[in-house]
Amino acid sequence: MREDFSDATQVTTYATVFIPADQYSYFLNKLEEYNTEVVKSGKPKNKNLIESIEGIRPALLRAFWTDNIVLLPRATPIWCELWVRAESQAAEAIRNSTFYKLETLGIEFKNQFIQFPQRIVLLIKANESKLIELFASFDLIAELRSARETAEFWTNLPPFEQASWANDLSNRISFSPGGRVAVCLLDEGINNGHTLLSDVVADSDCMAVNPNWLTDDNGGHGTAMAGLTIFGDLELALQSTDIVEIKHHLESVKILPPHGRNQPDLYGDITRQGVSTAEINEPRRKNRIFCMAVTTNESMDKGRPSSWSAALDIITSGYLDDVQRLFVISAGNVFPLENDYIYPDTNLLSEIENPAQSWNALTVGAYTEKVVINDQTITNYASCAQVGQLSPFSSTSLLWGEKSKWPLKPDVVMEGGNIAKVGVQSFEHHSLECLTTYFRPTQRQFDTINATSAATAKASWLAAQIWEAYPQAWPETIRALIVHSAKWTEAMKLQFLTNRSKLDYRKLLQTCGFGVPSLEKALYSFDNSLMLIAQELISPFRKEKDAISANEMHLYTLPWPKEALADLGAQDVTLRITLSYFIEPSPGERGWRNRYQYASHGLRFDINRPTETRSVFTRRINAAIQAEEDEIETTETGRLNWCIGSNNRHLGSIHSDWLTISGAELSTMDNIAIYPVRGWWKERKKEDRWNKIVRYSLLVSIETPSIEIDLYTPIQNLIRVPITIP
Repeated sequence: MREDFSDATQVTTYATVFIPADQYSYFLNKLEEYNTEVVKSGKPKNKNLIESIEGIRPALLRAFWTDNIVLLPRATPIWCELWVRAESQAAEAIRNSTFYKLETLGIEFKNQFIQFPQRIVLLIKANESKLIELFASFDLIAELRSARETAEFWTNLPPFEQASWANDLSNRISFSPGGRVAVCLLDEGINNGHTLLSDVVADSDCMAVNPNWLTDDNGGHGTAMAGLTIFGDLELALQSTDIVEIKHHLESVKILPPHGRNQPDLYGDITRQGVSTAEINEPRRKNRIFCMAVTTNESMDKGRPSSWSAALDIITSGYLDDVQRLFVISAGNVFPLENDYIYPDTNLLSEIENPAQSWNALTVGAYTEKVVINDQTITNYASCAQVGQLSPFSSTSLLWGEKSKWPLKPDVVMEGGNIAKVGVQSFEHHSLECLTTYFRPTQRQFDTINATSAATAKASWLAAQIWEAYPQAWPETIRALIVHSAKWTEAMKLQFLTNRSKLDYRKLLQTCGFGVPSLEKALYSFDNSLMLIAQELISPFRKEKDAISANEMHLYTLPWPKEALADLGAQDVTLRITLSYFIEPSPGERGWRNRYQYASHGLRFDINRPTETRSVFTRRINAAIQAEEDEIETTETGRLNWCIGSNNRHLGSIHSDWLTISGAELSTMDNIAIYPVRGWWKERKKEDRWNKIVRYSLLVSIETPSIEIDLYTPIQNLIRVPITIP
């Protein structure tokens, strides 16, 4: 509960009321009795319960609206997706009772429906008041979403109508040429004459690594990537009537020849040239996101670095010029229309493609929420993946094995579309893909794109929104914010998480990464959820006589709201920590046989256990550093019950993990250590890199299930400056 005293003459109290899922109508009936009935004393019925509470119904509706809030219906009815809770054995009866209830309330609906485990999805047409009526008399509502037009609606329009929609959106675009953030597409070029791209992509920002290739898009992939990289969700932008604010630039560097293909041994060098071309063309743009959905299944060996992936690690780490860069790359695709494809088995047996095994790049796989085909000519179809599951197009790193020393990829997943089946026949359909811009706008305006290309473009858009909000953030921090905000869908956990062992979580990571990122979580703290960020420098190694050893660790004292946490007692709180840094890759093949030899260095995090004193914690961290020095693999016994576990989270150069613990216990856990582990800087003294100072980004968040708990107010500053301990 929170009181607002901004007006001394009137105090307004806001309350959050928890209602069990099967008691919504009961509560709303109590509210209705309060509004319409009086008791003998002349006071409203249920006065003590309801007094001073207003706007319950609209608030309840907003709580169950899981789509963009701007699409919530007001006075005008719109088509909505009604998600109804239904156990499979009672699905038919619940479906029939839902239809009956809709008829009784006079709510228009379609007879078609989609059935999932524990959910039935129907289309209804209603305004806000009708939806509130439905909530008041129906206990089985799980969620509501806008029934958006699928991409097929726009791609099926005649060219002149497509142009009308594009012109309408173009007139609503607000773009500032002075923006600080740019997304640079390394692809096959962009045709920036498109109505929706011309104001955002300047001619001077269209480049090619080979001037003889020109800069135009000959195949359509680059322009399709551009549409999602600029708008994120083009369907939402078209359906809205609001101003669409574009805050970031889009650049294009053509790295693919108009005919034929590059030689495999040139992939890394051409990528480097693409990066240099953009930076030389416009050196004032310091916050640049490189987006590449060009991969190959050549030179893959269960996560082992290639010359191309190592080139990405060199580019991102600043090995050559001390400039760190953010690289977003696609995980690579599976081809679900091939005869031997079996979902999801084929995905699990299809490796992440080269160079997506890069340690420093943000690797993006695909999931999907697209299951509806708005095509009256297609009936009795089924979507291959269900809502929230792995996209049929997404590759995984499961083949890299349970003992792999390489990073677990992908890092996150974004919308990549679905495929449909009628009987044994599988097919792609525009309704199950992402709407985007067509590369020949004189013919039509819209096209669709799917798979990990679409997912990578969306992730780059997401990164641009975050970097625009936090312009002082490092590339390492933007990567960390995306990963830290990610969460597995329930469908992913049902699909791949069987026994919830550390091995099962590892497999889930190798399939779906850390899940689906949230822009809202990446940008904002809330009363019951807060995030602390630190960007710091550390010197991992030192030289004494002729030996190189660990140099320092950082010990943070966290400014926890101890009293608020202690007051929670046994109530659960979720603590999440993410550590992000870039490594320099080993310059030689010999280093790829040892996990300490490919990476220049490693960093680790740990937090003190409940009631563990600072001095005991420091001694334990020193012992952990020594264990790393001696290559002793530690176990999880006796430790905090982290979800991922240290043996899994320490792979690669971004480490994220979380645990659920009581508020009382967490109130005593206020020390976090960041410490170095060995790498080739330590092992190869002749390279003379041991004295390098490196950067890292640390994110720490705590969240309680109750929104009544105010954790944010006691903490309005970032994490305190760390204490450096030799």
